[in-house]
Amino acid sequence: MGTALIVEDHPDQAEMVARLLRLHDYVPIVAETGESGLEMARRLDPDVVLLDLMLPDINGFDVCRRLRSDRQTMLTPVVMLTALGGAENRLRGFRVGANAYLTKPYGMQELFNAIKAARAWRAELELEKMHGEIHVELNSEITLLQDLNDFLMSLCKSTPLGHDQVMQLRQAVMEIAQNAIEWGNRHQSDQLVNIIYRIFDERIEIEVRDQGNGFDLNNLPHAAIPDDPFSHLDVRDKLGLRAGGFGLMICKGMVDELRYNDAGNEVTLIKQFNPQDPA
Repeated sequence: MGTALIVEDHPDQAEMVARLLRLHDYVPIVAETGESGLEMARRLDPDVVLLDLMLPDINGFDVCRRLRSDRQTMLTPVVMLTALGGAENRLRGFRVGANAYLTKPYGMQELFNAIKAARAWRAELELEKMHGEIHVELNSEITLLQDLNDFLMSLCKSTPLGHDQVMQLRQAVMEIAQNAIEWGNRHQSDQLVNIIYRIFDERIEIEVRDQGNGFDLNNLPHAAIPDDPFSHLDVRDKLGLRAGGFGLMICKGMVDELRYNDAGNEVTLIKQFNPQDPA
């Protein structure tokens, strides 16, 4: 079936997973530290990485983040296997690019369903000739955007985009994500912002979608417009809204294309790059 890299520092846990894998014709390989796991993932190109989070050197979240930030391992399927439960840890796992998050104890069928789904993700991307696709979910709290900020910076560094282009794209994504939290989800902590990052040969696409009712792009009473960029400030002042409203205008100048869905609750940012440039 393929090779599976087990990143786990407890020999008994690693051997238990290895036995399950052999039953399904996988060849298990074990790395006992995060750094050795990263090195083996780059060198061996496994079909899936089964990643513990509590490792002796670096934690599994950082391992996954670095796998996704390296062009050589960006498409490697990652299934997190951990004793760390709770919504916050699970959310963090998906934020750094995990394909699945299983808490111990888990069943054999649950494990292989996760592996199957993770490998199908990679197969689909390769058919579409993408270099990578990552789904990120944030709850509607501005403080979580810092993780997204750092993640996007490391991802963009693995593309041919120059420093100025990376900074422009980061600023645009942060602005749109904050709008999704503030205006789309109205700061409701149970409402998610879904972000999909896709990298192709010649461009990056980042899709930001909130769970709000959307808006009419041609009728934004609280936002700046090119013909009259300042009149909205009086409206905001009367309504007690924060200063701002220039985000959409700024974002349009920082990306090559900005698209909305019909409902107005999804924005796609597109940044082009020359595939001949060095990453």
